[in-house]
Amino acid sequence: MKKCLGRMFWVGVVLMFCGPLNAAAADLNIQSDTLLRGFERDTASETDAMVMPVYEYLQFDMEDIGTSGLSLHFYGWGRADLADTDYYDRNTDGELLYGYVEYSGKQARFNARLGRQYVFEGVSNESLDGLRLSSDLGRYFSGSVYAGQQVAMSRENSRSGDSIYGGRLANHLGGVYDLGLSYKKIRNDSSDAEEVSGIDLAAYLPYNINLHGFSSYNMVSDEWAEHSYELSASIAMVSIRPYFQQFQYNDYFGTGDNSSRLFRALAASGQELTIVGTDLSLPVGDSLLLVGKAKNYDYKRLYDTAQYLAAQLIFSGEGMSQLGGEFGTMLGDTAQNEYYLLRLFTYCDQLGESLPLDFISGDLVYVGYDQPINGEDSSLFLSLGTGKKFMDDALELKLSADYSSDPYFDKDLRGMLTASYNFSTSL
Repeated sequence: MKKCLGRMFWVGVVLMFCGPLNAAAADLNIQSDTLLRGFERDTASETDAMVMPVYEYLQFDMEDIGTSGLSLHFYGWGRADLADTDYYDRNTDGELLYGYVEYSGKQARFNARLGRQYVFEGVSNESLDGLRLSSDLGRYFSGSVYAGQQVAMSRENSRSGDSIYGGRLANHLGGVYDLGLSYKKIRNDSSDAEEVSGIDLAAYLPYNINLHGFSSYNMVSDEWAEHSYELSASIAMVSIRPYFQQFQYNDYFGTGDNSSRLFRALAASGQELTIVGTDLSLPVGDSLLLVGKAKNYDYKRLYDTAQYLAAQLIFSGEGMSQLGGEFGTMLGDTAQNEYYLLRLFTYCDQLGESLPLDFISGDLVYVGYDQPINGEDSSLFLSLGTGKKFMDDALELKLSADYSSDPYFDKDLRGMLTASYNFSTSL
């Protein structure tokens, strides 16, 4: 697989640079994010071992290559544990997240991508090695298709007999609605692993009312897997966002070879969850925003319902500075669904010259449980962060620290230093 992907990558590079010399101009952007983390964990050989992984995320984009409509995109990561513990299965690791050659035509908005890429459209939320094509189909229709091999399966077995393909057909009227029908099928080792179809809708109605919705259908089990719909509207000064969601766990998570082991217990539970709620937002003056939240959870198999009610107050200052708080309560029949929540958060990027920093952020969340869970009746999460930009904002250093204590993790202190560098030029 890696050899095949490498061939596609270099073939694309050759194709881009084999054009006329006068068409060699391009815009190059390189983004580098280096993350150094530190935390303690129990490993197979040591208690409270210090784990210090360093991550490198590298993004490379070359666009507008001459007049050909070609571009090249690359994004990957690597990791090494500087403390050399046995916390990770492999001390060093990495992956190419995407790497593809793209062609964008001027007629009918034609677009082609070849290589490792993400596909987000309709029922598809996949990473694949393959080809994707999209184009307008007249004035009121557009379509896209893709085919290849699913990246997630490459580490589990050989690529023999693995495939993924699908597409989306959309009918739209500019500024009024967009209605899409989509399909996806995945085969693992020559056996059907997943087959899903879906419908999505975005409608822009009069009086500033918007409707967005999505439904997916599991064609293997012949059952609906998900329904998610939300409406947004403004009545006088109040913005309202009612929503409805329903999940059939058996059909949503799936029990085939393609399902994650993390969710197989949920997939076999037979659970059905229905969520109905609404958010209300009311501006108070020029700098205050009052938000109300109400959400109802209905678990069919557990015969349990729970309601979450919350209120937020957010103050917005100059720049992106914010200061806010939230108080919420969950009312349910089980211990995990009976609690109150208090949250305070802030972000300030107007520090003046008194502090040599560009921003300070903080987030505090305290949860008190009505009944103890694993002997604990509360949980606490605290996060602090700050950062500074250098070299005409091309380099940004960010430092953050997180502390948490909850019924499932005694005490956890984590730190992270991030160096982000962005380089752009025209070739």
